[in-house]
Amino acid sequence: MNILDQVNTDLTAALRARDQVTASALRLLKTALTNKRVELKHDPDEREALQVVASLVKQRKEAIDQFAAAGRTDLADRERRDAAVLEHYLPAPVSSEELARVVDEAIGELAASSPRDLGAVMKLVMTRLAGRFVDGRTVNELVRTRLSG
Repeated sequence: MNILDQVNTDLTAALRARDQVTASALRLLKTALTNKRVELKHDPDEREALQVVASLVKQRKEAIDQFAAAGRTDLADRERRDAAVLEHYLPAPVSSEELARVVDEAIGELAASSPRDLGAVMKLVMTRLAGRFVDGRTVNELVRTRLSG
C-alpha cells in the first residue's frame, strides 16, 4: 500500500474516531501529496512521497522553534502533535552509530583528507542512505568534523 492510500485509510479512521488532531495533520499530508502528484504529473513514488513527509515534519519542527521563541506554547504544542502524527509515515531514522560508520567508510573509500572533499563525501553518503530518513544538516556537520580533525 502506498503512502497516499495509507493516509486516506488513516484519515478515515481518524474521522470516525473524531480525532481532530490526527485528522488535521493527515489532511495536511494528503494535500501535500496531492500537490506533489499534480507537480510531477504522475503519482509520486515511495522516495518522493517520503521527501514530502520529511519536508512537512521539518516545517513543523521549525515552526515549533519559532513559536517557542515567541512564547506561544499553545501553537508550539499543536505543531508538536502534528509532527508526531506525520513522523509515523517516515522510516526509522538512521542511528548515529550507523551514520558515523557510513561517513567513515565513505571518507576511506574516497581517500578524503580535507574540507575540500566535503561535496564528494556528502554525495556518496547520501547515495548510500537513500530511502532512509536522515537529516542532511547532521550528515554535513559530521563530515565537516571528520574532515577537519
